[in-house]
Amino acid sequence: MNTPILLSSPIFDGKEQTNIQKALEKGFIATNGSFISKFEQKFSQRLKTHQITAVNSGTSALHLALIHLGVGLGDEVICQSFTFCASANPITYLGAVPVFVDSEKDTWNISPEILEDTILSRISKGKKPKAIITVDLFGMPAKHHEILEISKKYKIPVIEDAAEAVGSLYHGQPCGIFGELGVFSFNGNKIITTGGGGAVVSANVEAINNARYLSMQARENTHYYEHFKVGYNYRMNNISAGIGLAQFENLDKKVKKRRAVFDNYKEMLKNFEGISLLEEPSGVYCNRWLTTILIDPKVTGFSNEDLRLAFQKHNIESRFLWKPLHMQPVFLDYPYYGGNTSSSLFYKGICLPSSENLSIEDLERIVTIISKQFKYVFK
Repeated sequence: MNTPILLSSPIFDGKEQTNIQKALEKGFIATNGSFISKFEQKFSQRLKTHQITAVNSGTSALHLALIHLGVGLGDEVICQSFTFCASANPITYLGAVPVFVDSEKDTWNISPEILEDTILSRISKGKKPKAIITVDLFGMPAKHHEILEISKKYKIPVIEDAAEAVGSLYHGQPCGIFGELGVFSFNGNKIITTGGGGAVVSANVEAINNARYLSMQARENTHYYEHFKVGYNYRMNNISAGIGLAQFENLDKKVKKRRAVFDNYKEMLKNFEGISLLEEPSGVYCNRWLTTILIDPKVTGFSNEDLRLAFQKHNIESRFLWKPLHMQPVFLDYPYYGGNTSSSLFYKGICLPSSENLSIEDLERIVTIISKQFKYVFK
């Protein structure tokens, strides 16, 4: 059987093992230990204008961000539909209502035009949204300048879900800083990983302090356990932070390698009619967490499902783009605004293997399988 080619495998080529060993030797393996604060400091320096609190997942981070904005029972929160379910699940944790919005074609992220139409529609029904969740999908920044203008116009705060966008830039500024709060994920398949982990980021010091407080079971600063609020067991542990700290030292290198993978795919697929890649709009620097393609079956003669099965037969991991949340059985009863942009992307798109350690031989093997769907051989 062919050697497996994974979609997005973690690469540990720094001080990860050294940091893990140090944590074990000192006995700090849970939510105490110096690596947590060092990781937070390192990340905060990267963002320049924002502080962070490290938590155990991007989902936890988004939950805490919504709590800070006062989202509660019956409130409405606008959310990009074309994203992973973790962008919307925390809305429901709080008894609030997700209102899904379609994407635009330049970035595949939330459409500013449809976003404003949605706000006006909800206001006309007496239900002004409490917050807006934008997503930087596959590392591609959303149209933040336009979105923030709408946010300010209607005085609705934005949470930027930058879970997939560490290392991406929007007009020279790092993703994650464009809303009242931002959230990141450091899951095992991300560009940098802590195994399982995430972060809440904000220029609002009070927001960060509150998120950290709630992530540690809302324990008061006393010599005994006292609690005035319901808290959560969301704090990042010291071993995870040690891994993340080592990963962070190589972030720029990791992003460059992911972008090189994209560039190689672009060159290899340039003459393949009916296959297209998502280009960067002006002012955008995408980390290219995953390289994605769209397949026009009327031109290619094969679908994304045909290609997925061909990859699977040859031990190559791939996956469809996110199925829009307004199409998910669990969310069918919630409002949706827009057309069929996100659904079209789902039906035509597929994520290609994008690990930073992909060799040219790996890429040629992948593209050869794509070429064979056209009934000709890649050269």
